[in-house]
Amino acid sequence: MKHLFTGRVRVVLVATVLIAIVLAVAGSLIGLSFPQTVVQGILSPFRAGASKLMDGAEQLYDYIFKYESLQAENDALKEQLAAIEDEARDAYATKQENERLKAALGLKEAHEDYELVDAYIISTSSGDWSNTFTINRGTNVGIQKDMCAITAYGEIVGLVSEVGVNYAVVKSVLDSSLEISATIAASGHSGMVQGGYASGLEGLLRMNYLPSNSTIRNRDQVVTTGSTVYPRNLVLGYVVDAGFDDTGVAKYALLEPAADVRSLEQVFIVTQYNVG
Repeated sequence: MKHLFTGRVRVVLVATVLIAIVLAVAGSLIGLSFPQTVVQGILSPFRAGASKLMDGAEQLYDYIFKYESLQAENDALKEQLAAIEDEARDAYATKQENERLKAALGLKEAHEDYELVDAYIISTSSGDWSNTFTINRGTNVGIQKDMCAITAYGEIVGLVSEVGVNYAVVKSVLDSSLEISATIAASGHSGMVQGGYASGLEGLLRMNYLPSNSTIRNRDQVVTTGSTVYPRNLVLGYVVDAGFDDTGVAKYALLEPAADVRSLEQVFIVTQYNVG
């Protein structure tokens, strides 16, 4: 029997007894029985762990709630920003249209004989040598074939080549098949202007058949000579280069179009004017 309890076992027994004594004393101090004290001691670590889990759950809930709240606030701000941007675009479009109409009014005052119909471009088409666009007005407002299209600033845009009840197709000045009789305003020399597509000069106009002795200066203004199709002194473009044609007899000039045809939104069709 004396070997029954080894040193290690004795240590365990002693520790157990001491823990029991401590629990008993603690229980008596707080009014708990010994078994209750033991249970409380066993459950205490679990309660601490559960408390930490609850704290963590509450923190996670707070985070999720705050994230959803911030997300909702962010979405609301995005909607407000989109609405402000739409209002800004509408205001800009209205401003642009007012400026065009004001310019058109000035054009009408300068040319009292002009009858104008405003129209919006609804589609464009271009090929190797052609350049046309379609507008949202037609015979229902008096538009007919071979009426010219201009900007609010009196810049020539093209000629109506096809017309329906509520639409019309305009062949623009960039189209190489459209020829317009024109004059260099400064010198009075005349020639024919057509789109530069045929000679690989997309986006430019070419003025042909100028006299070999004509003086051509950079930025000279070129205007329509006037005919039964085009009113006189509509601006076609400005000289950016010049030279002799293949024959070496006549000169030509390259022009930058006065109207930026590719970015136009609105044009005016001249339905009537005094030829003279």
